Amino acid sequence: MISLFKPNPAKRLRKRLAVLQKEAMELQRNGDIKGYAIKTEQAKEVEEKILALKGNS
Repeated sequence: MISLFKPNPAKRLRKRLAVLQKEAMELQRNGDIKGYAIKTEQAKEVEEKILALKGNS
């Protein structure tokens, strides 16, 4: 069967990563370094999940 309609978790995670990176950038621009560090750490965790999924494929 075609995997056309199956959900792609990596695609969802890449979108989440882009959102987190944008939020981190905005926090850094506003001078909220602690918030920037938290968002960057969250983005790093999402990126590790993406790499883990890519390794399983």
